[in-house]
Amino acid sequence: MVDRLNYRIEVTGGVEGRFAEILTPAALDFLAKLDNTFAGRRRELLDARRVRREDLQSGEKPLGFLPETRRIREDESWHVAPAAPGLEDRRVEITGPTDRKMTVNALNSGAKVWLADFEDATSPTWHNVIDGQINLYDAIRRNIDFTTEAGKRYTIGDDPATIVARPRGWHLVEKHIRIDGRPVSASLVDFGLYFFHNARQLIARGAGPYFYLPKLENHLEARLWNDVFLMAQRELGIPRGTIRATVLIETITAAFEMDEILYELREHAAGLNAGRWDYIFSLIKNFAAHGADFVLPDRAQVTMTVPFMRAYTELLVRTCHKRGAHAIGGMAAFIPSKDPEVNATAIEKVRADKEREAGDGFDGSWVAHPGLVPVCREVFDRVLGGWPNQLGKLREDVHVTAEDLLDVASAGGEVTEAGVRANINVALRYVDAWLRGTGAAAIHNLMEDVATAEIARCQVWQWIRNGTKLEDGTALTRELAVEFLQEELAKVRADLGEANRLDDAREIFTETALGEKLPSFLTTGAYARYLTDAR
Repeated sequence: MVDRLNYRIEVTGGVEGRFAEILTPAALDFLAKLDNTFAGRRRELLDARRVRREDLQSGEKPLGFLPETRRIREDESWHVAPAAPGLEDRRVEITGPTDRKMTVNALNSGAKVWLADFEDATSPTWHNVIDGQINLYDAIRRNIDFTTEAGKRYTIGDDPATIVARPRGWHLVEKHIRIDGRPVSASLVDFGLYFFHNARQLIARGAGPYFYLPKLENHLEARLWNDVFLMAQRELGIPRGTIRATVLIETITAAFEMDEILYELREHAAGLNAGRWDYIFSLIKNFAAHGADFVLPDRAQVTMTVPFMRAYTELLVRTCHKRGAHAIGGMAAFIPSKDPEVNATAIEKVRADKEREAGDGFDGSWVAHPGLVPVCREVFDRVLGGWPNQLGKLREDVHVTAEDLLDVASAGGEVTEAGVRANINVALRYVDAWLRGTGAAAIHNLMEDVATAEIARCQVWQWIRNGTKLEDGTALTRELAVEFLQEELAKVRADLGEANRLDDAREIFTETALGEKLPSFLTTGAYARYLTDAR
């Protein structure tokens, strides 16, 4: 606990090992300045989120492009800042948590960029949060290695990927750091500790402090980030505009404000990214009560080629390139297996996905495993040739309306028993792993993260609420879903054994997928117990 003139900073988590190197008095003071300055605005914006969601759910205020910001969208004269060092070429980006093994493997993967993830791919235990900061601190100073159980040692090579850190979203808090008793914004903890310790070192090495910003719902939330950047740079004497931020367009409301989001961040903006699963989850969450027209088929059938997803991604490319920003495609989640037939089929699907993105004008794309870096790189190498990006491909042929973005019925497809069971099975497996401290979980040859659990339970809730019929004509009721849940739980338990958190995972799924309302995981009793355990 540290007492300052006007406030008290308290670290309630354990300070083990090297944690004190990150949680220094100066770093905590920096966090306190940021949080004290912006806590009020953050709360106001979160309240505005809730009101807007209620309006959309009720249908009282339809979603559309904002009339009050029309001039920003129509003004052709403004552009974002030029690409920063290390971000000129982003043809392959790899994503993953900030544990030590992933840090070394991602930096050596051959990808141009590593999304060092404190968000959906990290289970936010206190250990994971601060250990991740230590690993990035060491990696930036080229003072990191990893030794396997077999005794093989790995170090960072001569041409590591550029690090782009992703802090947690505005809606989360870090309960282990408190100011006058209140928990600090998790966004500011992740951003602030990384920036405070590493900004000058990154600049000295010819790069800079770069960030991915998740879960933004509108341009006012982007404005808040921009003001945080301005203050952080001013406090540390870093030149204004040194920070670069890429925003994930992973909420349906943000899809209607891409221009405005880039405008608010324009002196710090690097691009936009198409975040597939969270985008679909956001759409369901906001329009779940709007009837059959907003009911989606099995998750596996909602590909990036269905019309409403094509509208979203093509609008993203056009918006970015009109403003001089990079457009980054979605994640290929496949994990190479020992089965050559499974690998061949999956890699062809990954290649087709990346060929579509490159053909549409994206400047790069994501993969979740080093084994997919060569496939993605090969596709973008072929399209880019000697160019670092496709900013010159303006896509002036693209014209997207509000109706196009909201045409969920265009997805077609069907809901199957296999699809319902897959959602339940994967959600149980993922939440179990997450509660045990693993945020990026390999499940059925795919790398799954928090967005997986969200869309899986959200779809089941929506199907039950709408009495959606399965392929054989049977309506999915709560009773039938409970039957499936018990059967899938038995299968997962047989695979994982008793040393797991499956009972908590079942409780969370039951409360957030099978109840009358669609609450957040954050409100469940099992999540509260997780927070108590997460030290």
